[in-house]
Amino acid sequence: MRIGAIELANNIVFAPLAGISNLPLRLLAKEAGCGLVCSEMVSANGLVYGSRKTAQLMHTVPEEYPLSVQLFGADPAITAEAAQQAQAAGAAIVDINFGCAVRKIVKTGSGVALMRTPDRAETLLKAVRKAISVPLTIKIRSGWDSSGRQALDIARRAEACGVDALTMHPRSAGQGFRGQADWSLIAAVKSALKIPVIGNGDIVVAQDALRMLSQTGCDGVMVGRAAIGNPFIFSAIRALLAGGKGAKPTLAQHFNVMKRYLKDSVAYLGERQACLMMRSRLGWFVKGLHGSSQFRQSITQISTLSEALSAIEHYEALLQARADRDHQGRRMSGDNRCIM
Repeated sequence: MRIGAIELANNIVFAPLAGISNLPLRLLAKEAGCGLVCSEMVSANGLVYGSRKTAQLMHTVPEEYPLSVQLFGADPAITAEAAQQAQAAGAAIVDINFGCAVRKIVKTGSGVALMRTPDRAETLLKAVRKAISVPLTIKIRSGWDSSGRQALDIARRAEACGVDALTMHPRSAGQGFRGQADWSLIAAVKSALKIPVIGNGDIVVAQDALRMLSQTGCDGVMVGRAAIGNPFIFSAIRALLAGGKGAKPTLAQHFNVMKRYLKDSVAYLGERQACLMMRSRLGWFVKGLHGSSQFRQSITQISTLSEALSAIEHYEALLQARADRDHQGRRMSGDNRCIM
């Protein structure tokens, strides 16, 4: 899939997730086969007014190229200046958020609020398009109601302003992440535009990505919450797209990814800050595993890399011992049947 002048390795995208999709997690997604990764949502005002913490959200390395930096803002001039800063910081693509429905974002006129002020949105997109030379994209919802009329209006205006691709999350502002995403709205937006349309919403397992592509005709798929703690979903989608089967990771592969995420986070954030964060985030990777609640409890007080690694390795050893016992039991049961 091509977005402007950028040729992606494939049409699988890791969504921008506020407070979540930082560099260490994006690298895991990229290594798992994701064609495009997106930054956390970045405040245009924060960039322009010199917030170091905001600028840090755009930090990138060559291994994750191409990176899409997602901005949120309501003022055309400020957002355009922020887009220039994003490009200078290494963004291969600049994305404008038209979909965030969080109250503190909406009350500033940003996020999904832009969908009910289409003239202002158009002015903003024209200003950003003029300010940068890299591809420009937007991510939208169905709008303030579920009809999709606002989405179609914004989508057409965006294409006319020179936007290079659009991501559609077909839930209304009021839905948040509740209820079911209406994939028919993705198909409607796709049929109305010539630029690439990326579908987003309710991709829970790899097979959902193929269903979305088939049912909507969209050009690519964006995976968000399903990839948290499960970057393997990207390799599974790639395998299915190639006509194969998405292999489930081994226990060793699963825990190696956890350790890699921990170590990369320590290198990126520093030991203390990373370990404080890992007290909750390592739990993402053990959802559904036997004894996961005990593991989550064991990491609530970790403060050093060695403590975190010790907790991970202890839990891995417990699961491996359990798997070995189960395997031995099945083997012996099979032997008994043969003897009889």
